[in-house]
Amino acid sequence: MTAQTLDSLLADGVAGRRVLVRSDLNVPLDGDAVTDDGRIRASLPVLEKLAQAGARVLVAAHLGRPKGAPDPAFSLAPVARRMAELTQVPVQAASDLVGEDARARSEALADGSILLLENVRFDPRETSKDDVQRRELAGELAGLTGQDGAYVGDAFGAVHRRHASVVDITAQLPSYQGDLVRDELQVLHRLTEAPQRPYTVVLGGSKVSDKLAVIESLMTRADTLLIGGGMVYTFLKAQGYGIGQSLVEDDKVETVRGFIQEAERLGCRLILPTDIVMASEFSAEAEHTVLPVEALESGAFGDQALGLDIGPESAQRFAKEIVDSNTVFWNGPMGVFELEPFAHGTAAVARGLTETEGFTVVGGGDSAAAVRSLGFDESGFGHISTGGGASLEYLEGKNLPGIDALTS
Repeated sequence: MTAQTLDSLLADGVAGRRVLVRSDLNVPLDGDAVTDDGRIRASLPVLEKLAQAGARVLVAAHLGRPKGAPDPAFSLAPVARRMAELTQVPVQAASDLVGEDARARSEALADGSILLLENVRFDPRETSKDDVQRRELAGELAGLTGQDGAYVGDAFGAVHRRHASVVDITAQLPSYQGDLVRDELQVLHRLTEAPQRPYTVVLGGSKVSDKLAVIESLMTRADTLLIGGGMVYTFLKAQGYGIGQSLVEDDKVETVRGFIQEAERLGCRLILPTDIVMASEFSAEAEHTVLPVEALESGAFGDQALGLDIGPESAQRFAKEIVDSNTVFWNGPMGVFELEPFAHGTAAVARGLTETEGFTVVGGGDSAAAVRSLGFDESGFGHISTGGGASLEYLEGKNLPGIDALTS
């Protein structure tokens, strides 16, 4: 069954109606300042479409992982302020989710304006494993829309969660698929069902355990896997290299060794770095040097060395593989890109994606944040995902409850 789209809702008419939109506004904060507004900017087009058509737009979203109770550190108030700076549509924020302030503001909301509700995870029913509790919260959220309300699911980054504002709400209101969710599904389908070859997957990030299932799935589809980031040291240890004090998951070494053998059996080229930027400590000011992988413990820092980035030889190799590909999916930085001395591998991968003529997808919050913080023009990439873990679960072949709910 096909989901109803935002366009079909707009065609039905939304002027004067309250429409509840589940958006992904889970952005990083420094105090009360948004440090990366990418998800806000990605969410605004759907909200603006509705507002410009005369809807009274209620927005539900989460931020961080509060413990099911209000916590000022995870308030969406800074997000509302940044949203107001980025759009011409009037924006206000409620001080609660379904309480007195949210109800009063929703009732008084003018046509063509936006009300951001407080963090849905301040209510323990949002993430409850008890169906009755989740349905109760969903009913209260739906109640904010009054007569003739509607729901738009536009938070792909949350569709892998069986949460009240993602799944249960669809039984309470006529439900529609937002443009971000539609676009993400189209891109993921292209990556899994019909990638133009050669198809290269670049995986980084800190933990190999976060990527085990997606590695297992993608090496049956991709022509080449490029591995970097903190996860690479588990791969290098599996190949017998000393890695000093670099991040490693010892309990995954045997699993990774099996992956290396399976990739070879499948004919998927699994390419690891040949050189690494090793440092004396985790610091932008730390002494650092480039060493070949067979000598990671023989430099000045010995077995106390920390690997914090792929080396320049590897960065150049990875970039060439990317440029020569017709489809590229990238998830996870190649090093500690937040620290300038260890950002060069990630920058080389990002630059390669902008230089290839192939279709490119930047997946995951850290990769998207790296693209922005390193100064790349987002228009140089085919698609920058807002899906995070949900996109990885799709690539692993898992069902996504939030998608199923919109199509049932």
